[in-house]
Amino acid sequence: MLTVSPVSYNGGAVWSVMTGIHGTLQAIAYGLLVLFFAAGVVKTCGSFVEVKKPEHALKLFIRFVLAKAAVDFGMDLMLAVFNIVQGMISRVISASGASGIGSTTLPQELIDTINACGFWESIPLWAVTLIGSLLITVLSFVMVLTVYGRMFSLWMYAAIAPVPLAAFAGEPTSSVGKNFLRSYAGVCLQGVVIALACIIFSALATSAPTVAAGTSAITAVWSYVGSLAFNLLVLVGAVKGCDRIVKEIMGL
Repeated sequence: MLTVSPVSYNGGAVWSVMTGIHGTLQAIAYGLLVLFFAAGVVKTCGSFVEVKKPEHALKLFIRFVLAKAAVDFGMDLMLAVFNIVQGMISRVISASGASGIGSTTLPQELIDTINACGFWESIPLWAVTLIGSLLITVLSFVMVLTVYGRMFSLWMYAAIAPVPLAAFAGEPTSSVGKNFLRSYAGVCLQGVVIALACIIFSALATSAPTVAAGTSAITAVWSYVGSLAFNLLVLVGAVKGCDRIVKEIMGL
């Protein structure tokens, strides 16, 4: 979900729908373009005489042309920003060597302790592992839903882009377009934060918790499962707070 593009996800079915909505909203954005431009002229110019000055007229003309270009090529601009961030994610993953990290394995001491348990002694172990597995499953679903939510945000930004981009036509309303672009860049950068959080968790998970000799089976299993659940809880917290982390880093 971090490396796939919203254009190609699910065979591009969702993206084609968002593209159609984007094209429909472009027609509305052209009308808003004129409205915001007129409002900007009235707000920034004290009289019609100022509009007749060459420098003011040229400034207004350039603003209108740039705003119209933003509405016309907004989708291309957003895809360019997304591709840049995707390149950052790929470089972060390749530089960390995350693909080469092995899976987590049980310590041999813990395996021997569990194998030495009888039937009645293993009942508490079942309860501990069931609780731990349930907690880890719930946290995993929360993390996956957060990543899916980022993908949904990218689709929504792409669909409604023409309307806020049209606000660039007027100087008083240009802040709407700037906030939209900053917010979109923040959503894209969330992928980098999520990738870093997953890399840190992978490095922590590969180092299995130590089990002291002579520890009872239930204590050893509870310590092991609790350590893994804690690491995953930290990961979910970082993934859930990726938007806040991006805002603090970038000052958005």
